[in-house]
Amino acid sequence: MLTKEERNAIVAEHRTHDGDSGSPEVQIALLTHDIKKLTEHMKVHRKDFHSRRGLLLKVSRRSKLLRYLNRVEHDRYVAITDKLGLRR
Repeated sequence: MLTKEERNAIVAEHRTHDGDSGSPEVQIALLTHDIKKLTEHMKVHRKDFHSRRGLLLKVSRRSKLLRYLNRVEHDRYVAITDKLGLRR
């Protein structure tokens, strides 16, 4: 769903150091972008159950990453939730 340019822009904005592409912040930001796109898709295509399953899997994965970040480093958790506009 993401183009290479969109992905690189998100990674560049949320990385913690040069060469970082797998930190929890980057993963959460990428999942949030995918979730927003899938949510818009689901508003139009209400009976697309395959996409609904993918959306639920992405939401679950993001939730697990947020719980991990909250448990390990609460300051980083607060920063990413504020930056992305997520509820705590």
